[in-house]
Amino acid sequence: MTSNPEQLDFPLSRRGDVLPAECAWLREKQPVTRVRTLTGDSAWLVSSYALAKQVLEDERFSLKDTAAPGVPRQYALTIPPEVVNNMGNINSAGLRGAVMKALSTRTDGLQEWLRATADELVDGLLAEGPPVDFRAGFAEPFSAALHCKVIGVPFTDWRRLMSGLDIAFMTSVRPFDGASLNWYKDLGHMVDRLNSPERSGLLAALAALREDAESAHLTDEMLATVAVSLFGAGAVSTSAFLVLAMLALLQRPERIGYLRDHPERMGPAVDELLRWNLSIGDGLPRLALADVRLGEVLVRKGELVLVLVEGANFDPEVFENPDRLDLERAPNPHLSFGGGRHFCPASGLGRLHAETALAAIVDRLPRLRLAVPDEQLVWRTGFIKRLPERLPVLW
Repeated sequence: MTSNPEQLDFPLSRRGDVLPAECAWLREKQPVTRVRTLTGDSAWLVSSYALAKQVLEDERFSLKDTAAPGVPRQYALTIPPEVVNNMGNINSAGLRGAVMKALSTRTDGLQEWLRATADELVDGLLAEGPPVDFRAGFAEPFSAALHCKVIGVPFTDWRRLMSGLDIAFMTSVRPFDGASLNWYKDLGHMVDRLNSPERSGLLAALAALREDAESAHLTDEMLATVAVSLFGAGAVSTSAFLVLAMLALLQRPERIGYLRDHPERMGPAVDELLRWNLSIGDGLPRLALADVRLGEVLVRKGELVLVLVEGANFDPEVFENPDRLDLERAPNPHLSFGGGRHFCPASGLGRLHAETALAAIVDRLPRLRLAVPDEQLVWRTGFIKRLPERLPVLW
């Protein structure tokens, strides 16, 4: 099938502020269709809400096995295979309690700390003066600050940890030497932090597990892997979401006024921005562990399935007027946090992070607007997220 000239190349687009033109046609005419991935492998692309939800909730479609040797891939692995199934590793190693506690939104003072941190970053933008890069000046450090706090490393680590993500989450046709070097560099740093007397948060909880006889099999590298991968997945996702959510609002300035006038609606607004968000650039991958029927298609054991999140999130069968950014939309059963056993464990934390960030921005920078025409934004290629390299803003 990979040689079929009619087969679509995937991903469909790298631009994160325009829904790929193929989405509606695929969802209506071919909700399960063959595509050719970056590596030249064949995969099934699933674009309707009902079928996407079926894939995400059916355990015959595996995330872990997408990292197995010899299987079709979206792109070459740039992190060790065991990291792909990190939450599964956490569950099997008995670490889930420590991780879920670290990701809780109920930590005393967390909401106040987040708002104070957001305000400090806005102070920095105001001191620098316009135009500034919203991504570098706010989204990345705010996302990194939260995850440094959750993991339990000093905020001074944020730049080196965030810079590593530029390589860790590359989507490449083939493996490259810098990927493994990058991973083990960050892993070694996290092992050092795990053994530092100043550790806190998740690292302190993980270090304490080493005193438990039932956890004697856990090595420092295994524990540090949990911390590195949670930082990476969390920081890159929250940062990319903030950038694209802010871009969506800047392209519709009346929505910024609405949020400033209706702060009590920030929760539903964030959910709608999550539905609208196109940051998941390459689909959610699963490997079929058995023959499974998806609609009119029989997916065979060993075949790769990719869930097109923006296809599902804009499905008119589920969302009325899906092409309208409706900040009052309810209910809003979007699939931006995934589904099934791999539903994002930090969804509550992610929502709180986004609500706090956007509240600070609309409060403090009510006249915020793009500093350049949106067609001049440069979209990153070869990355797991759709992301502009810079988001210049002024006020």
